[in-house]
Amino acid sequence: MKNVEMKLEENILTIKVDLTKEFGPSASGKTIIIASTEGNISVPDKDEIKIGLNVYKKK
Repeated sequence: MKNVEMKLEENILTIKVDLTKEFGPSASGKTIIIASTEGNISVPDKDEIKIGLNVYKKK
């Protein structure tokens, strides 16, 4: 994961992303990546639940 923190408390998933960070252009080159799970991953302590997250801005 890049710039993504996840925390599960009871049944509430909290996702934390620092919007000031950048990781360069996307594969298409049209956007700048801010955060990504880099595909689908399991929610902490809930293997049966998956999440896929991409945060980006226009170039």
